[in-house]
Amino acid sequence: MESMNGVQILGLDHIDLSVRDLARSRAFYDSVLTVLGFHRITDDGTIVWRGPHLEIGIRAATSGDEGKPHDRYDVGLHHLAFRAQSRADVDRFHGFLVQEGIDVLDPPTDYPEYSAPYYAVFFVDPDGIKLELAYRRSA
Repeated sequence: MESMNGVQILGLDHIDLSVRDLARSRAFYDSVLTVLGFHRITDDGTIVWRGPHLEIGIRAATSGDEGKPHDRYDVGLHHLAFRAQSRADVDRFHGFLVQEGIDVLDPPTDYPEYSAPYYAVFFVDPDGIKLELAYRRSA
């Protein structure tokens, strides 16, 4: 279906995140995104990973409160959700998070209030940005 101006959106192309400690975040995202099927394509100030349908980049923040973690309820990004192919993938990824000592906010759980079925695990990056891996059966 076309929008009113005739431009059809196919999906998201990329997301860039500003981080406090580029080396720490590079290690975190290398680990997490590799497990999710991404591969690093650049590392020249902005570090970019490419997945089958999306690119994610990180860059050093140039401002912000150094001691304050990301507040997802402030203006800006609330969280970033990746879509899994199955519930089993969500469970396997949760195992990876636990093994790597990554802070899990909510272990894999059904969320019927979002849509049925909706099954997800929530975790955070080193700056406190909330991330999610979710399985939702396609219509």
